[in-house]
Amino acid sequence: MILKTARLILRPWKEEDAECLYHFAKNPKIGPIAGWPPHKSVEESLEIIKTIFAKKETYAITINDKAIGCVGLLFYPDTNHKWENEGVELGYWIGEEYWGQGLVVEACNELIRHAFEDIDINKIYASFKYENHQSKRVLEKLGFKYYCDLKNKDYTGEEFYEIAMFLEKK
Repeated sequence: MILKTARLILRPWKEEDAECLYHFAKNPKIGPIAGWPPHKSVEESLEIIKTIFAKKETYAITINDKAIGCVGLLFYPDTNHKWENEGVELGYWIGEEYWGQGLVVEACNELIRHAFEDIDINKIYASFKYENHQSKRVLEKLGFKYYCDLKNKDYTGEEFYEIAMFLEKK
């Protein structure tokens, strides 16, 4: 499926996106704050495209067919949280060069519309590390409300705290 916004096309990831993905995902400001390690090679990025990014409702955020980020809905058990079996989890990131332009909010708004209207999802959750103020701001702009505080472990096994928020279908 392809979803379109005023400035973006959300489309499935392609193997040809591996170089773009690596360019953005090797940045230590991107992955660790979202819960994953920086990519170490184009081959690793390609493997992520073939596995994690191949899951349903996971999209490359693109401008002029260049992948600049990712947005997706995570369905249990692919999410770390069960969300009481009542919803899915929204995940997103975008390359640092594109921060501060409202592109993540634009992409998420379209995916949320798709989730509520086309897939008949009733509730969407999202969480962010306490220190990730940019992600908190994205969720506030999308209309998410506080759900709970959580303790979690990152890819290194280190514990961290996060805030979970939710958005319900109107």
